[in-house]
Amino acid sequence: MSNSTCTFCKLVKKEEPANWIYEDEFAIAFLDINPISEGHTLVIPKKHIETIFDISDEEIAILFKIVKRVAIAVKKGINAEGIVITQRNGIAAGQRVPHLHVHIIPRSGEQMFRQTQRIQGQSHEELDHVAKKISKYM
Repeated sequence: MSNSTCTFCKLVKKEEPANWIYEDEFAIAFLDINPISEGHTLVIPKKHIETIFDISDEEIAILFKIVKRVAIAVKKGINAEGIVITQRNGIAAGQRVPHLHVHIIPRSGEQMFRQTQRIQGQSHEELDHVAKKISKYM
């Protein structure tokens, strides 16, 4: 299954160029064209799946086994001190391509990883209230 307008589906079909890192029957990995750091790699399922909410448990397990394998290769290949693995879902989260993808971003000591702004000063009671709202869906 693919989406004819999806940039990543076009990569899967080799209709667009990419700097390939890995490919098997389930997924591909390639360098990000707007990298945060040298070796910034994306791993995507070949099947058009928009978000983590749309992938089966079996498929996500396969995908993250590949993510781990690629992350090890990126870390060794770039000689990175650390790796950031991130995955965004939906426009509000910063997902710019509506095809599930995982970022593997190598980091070294001189590259500070910027965190997003945090909520300051929440009490345990406030956190407990939030935990209850979420856990009722588990």
